[in-house]
Amino acid sequence: MTTVAIVIPVYNEEKALPDSIAKLHAFLSRNLKHQWHIVIADNASTDKTWEIAQSLTKKYHDVVPFHIDQKGRGRALRKVWLESKADIVSYMDVDLSTGLDAFPKLTQAIIDGSDIAIGSRLLRDSKTTRGLKREFTSRCYNLLIRIMFFTKLSDAQCGFKALSRECAQKILPLTKNNEWFFDTETLLLAMMHGYKRAELPVTWIDDPGTTVNIRKTVIEDLKGLARIRFHRIPRPK
Repeated sequence: MTTVAIVIPVYNEEKALPDSIAKLHAFLSRNLKHQWHIVIADNASTDKTWEIAQSLTKKYHDVVPFHIDQKGRGRALRKVWLESKADIVSYMDVDLSTGLDAFPKLTQAIIDGSDIAIGSRLLRDSKTTRGLKREFTSRCYNLLIRIMFFTKLSDAQCGFKALSRECAQKILPLTKNNEWFFDTETLLLAMMHGYKRAELPVTWIDDPGTTVNIRKTVIEDLKGLARIRFHRIPRPK
């Protein structure tokens, strides 16, 4: 049977974590036919997130807590994915902004032969609710990627992705970013090395309480894009 690891990277999410895990666990129990487990990847939280993650393991036998001593979403995902034995590794944001109904389709895309499957907020059939500033920033960023890398990639940064274990083991050691650009870097490196990508429309509702610093993230993303575009691309081992 296919095994699926669903990683939830968290930093100081003591308020959101219990309800999100309860909702996700209930959905997976009803709708995912494969063998699965949830990994709560706590990357150096300073509140009670780690304690809550450990307590959720006692409530749900298929929830696994994983602690990383350093902050960084990319760092957390890379470490958990590389250590995972699951056939499919995936992640979603703790706020569950992306509609869960798309998740079985995401895993099925990998089973059907894709190496990476991503949720896209910018496909024709996607339904997205977010502010004008974030919508404009997202569209400009993805347009820049298409121009720089001659690709039809529609949405590099949606927090809703899955990879085959083989692809993860080959590509993740090549990634350098430990923060938000990790998503884009992983996708671009996989595409450059010939891995097959699937994009699926999703329903997505912006979290008004997000702590993402847009200006800092944009600068990080632009530096990352320039690094990949104008430097030698490493080869998988």
